Amino acid sequence: MRKLAFGYSNRCNIRCEHCVATEETPDNKKMDLEKALEIIVELAKSGVSGISFSAGEPFIYFNDTLKLVKLCSQKNIYTRIVTNSFWAKSKESADEHIVQLKKSGLCQLRLSYSRWHQKNVNKLNVLNAARSCEENGLEYYISFISDFSKEDDQHEQFLRTNKLKFFPEPIIYSGRADSLERRNIQTDYQVNCCNMNPYLAPNLDMYACCDAGTHFPDTNFFYLGNLSKNSSEHLFNKSETDPLYKLIRSMGITNIASYAGMKSREIITYSKCELCKILFNNPEMVARLRAELPRLAGWNR
Repeated sequence: MRKLAFGYSNRCNIRCEHCVATEETPDNKKMDLEKALEIIVELAKSGVSGISFSAGEPFIYFNDTLKLVKLCSQKNIYTRIVTNSFWAKSKESADEHIVQLKKSGLCQLRLSYSRWHQKNVNKLNVLNAARSCEENGLEYYISFISDFSKEDDQHEQFLRTNKLKFFPEPIIYSGRADSLERRNIQTDYQVNCCNMNPYLAPNLDMYACCDAGTHFPDTNFFYLGNLSKNSSEHLFNKSETDPLYKLIRSMGITNIASYAGMKSREIITYSKCELCKILFNNPEMVARLRAELPRLAGWNR
C-alpha cells in the first residue's frame, strides 16, 4: 500500500530543541492550496491509500487542512494529522476543532508529546485534545518522544495517570535535534527494517523516507525528485524499485551496517535512523554498497 507524509507547510508556532522536521532556522514554506488539492487527486490516481499531514504544525492552516482532509476522504484515502495541540487550551476549543475534523472525514489524530514539546504547550492541552477525541469518536494516539532518560518518567506517568493511549518513540538526532547530546542506547541486535513511507515537502520535493530523509546533505540519498517536473507515479516507482531502498525495507539497517563493517557492539548503541544516517550520508559508503549489491543482498540469514 502506498502511503505518504504530506508537508503542506514547514511553519510551526513553537521551536522545540528535538524537532527533526526543520533545521535551526525554519524556512516557513507553504504549498498553494489549489496545487495541494490537485496533488491529492493525482496521488489518489497513483494508488495512495494513506496520507499523514505533518512537517510544520497543520493546525496553523486549519481551514486549509480541513479541505485537504475532506478531499482525501472523498478519494477513500486514510488520513492522519500530527499536531502539538496548541489549539486545545480548553475543552470548548478542543471540541470545536475535533468536531470539524470528524465532519471532514479525518481518520486519526496523532498528538505529539514530550518534555521538549511541553516547554511550549501545556500538557493539559494534550489531555483536552485526547478527551475530545474519545468523546467525539475520533481515533487518536499520543506520540511520546523520548530519549528514555529519567527526566521523562514524570511525563510518562502523566499519560498513565490519565489513562491515555500513547506509544513511546525514540528521538531522531537529525534536523534541530542533531545538536542535542546523544544518549547511548543499548538494544537487542534487531533487524531494523524500515517501511520508508515517502515525504512530500512544501516545495514539492519528494523523498523516499519521511523521517530524517531530508537531512542527508552529503549524499541526498533519499531525494526522488520534484512533483513540478515528475509525476507522482514516476517518483513512487523510483522509490519502490531502487535496489538499495528495497534492502532497507527487507533485510534492514542492522544487517547492512554489519555488512559494511561496523562492529556489532557499536551497532547496538544506535537507533535505526542513526544507523541509516551513518551509512547513507557517506558518499563513499553509498557508492560501495551500490557497487556490491549482489553480495550485499546475500548477507542475510
